[in-house]
Amino acid sequence: MTESDVAKVMDLAVLKPSMTDSDIRESAALCIANGIGNLCVRPSDAEFAKELLRGSATTLSVVVGFPHGSSRSEVKALEARLAIADGADELDVVMNIGRFLSDDLDYVRRDIEAVVAVAAPCDVAVKVIIESAFLSGAQIVAACETAIAAGAQFLKTSTGFNGEGATPEAVRLMIETAAGRVGVKASGGIRDWESAVRFLELGVDRLGVGSALQILAGSPE
Repeated sequence: MTESDVAKVMDLAVLKPSMTDSDIRESAALCIANGIGNLCVRPSDAEFAKELLRGSATTLSVVVGFPHGSSRSEVKALEARLAIADGADELDVVMNIGRFLSDDLDYVRRDIEAVVAVAAPCDVAVKVIIESAFLSGAQIVAACETAIAAGAQFLKTSTGFNGEGATPEAVRLMIETAAGRVGVKASGGIRDWESAVRFLELGVDRLGVGSALQILAGSPE
C-alpha cells in the first residue's frame, strides 16, 4: 500500500471548535499538495473551503448535526441544503444517538431520511456517524441497518469527539453488516501509518483523520 493510496482515501477533518480560517487554509493546501482525497469542515467553513479547493482533485465534506446528532430533523435538512449550496460534495451526518439508545429506530431512520432527501437529488453522498464507542455489537449492527434503510451511502464509526473512536472490532462488524451495500469509514484515533493500513486491510473505504501528515510520514516508501 503506497503513500498515494492511503492519501486518496483520507478525509482530513478540520472540526475542532477553536480552529480558525488559517487552519482551514493550511489544511486545504495540505490536501492539495499531498493528494488527500477529501477535506471535512464545519458548516460555517464550507464556502471558504470550497473556494480554496477549487480546481483540485480534493472533494469537500461538511458535517451535519455535529457533534451530538441531537438537532431536529428539520434543522439537519436545512444544514444539508445550505452545505450543498456552499459546495459540499458529501455530508457527514451524526445519527441521533440519544434516540437510538432509547430504541426509537423509526425516529432515527426518518431523521437520516430527511437529510438523504435533500442530498440524493444533488448526487451528494451521505455518511452516517453512529458513534460506535457508545454501542454494543448488536447495537452497531442495528445502527448500520437503520442508516442503510434510510438511504445512506457510508457508515462512519465516530465523530472523534466521544469515546475511543474506531476499533478493529467495531469496524469488522460494520463491514460485515454493510456487506458491500454501502461504504465504511473508520474515524477517530487514527494517528499513525500502521493504524491507517490496518483499517484499510480490514476493508474500509475511507479514513477520517486529523493528523494526515503524521500518518503519511510513516509510509515505508
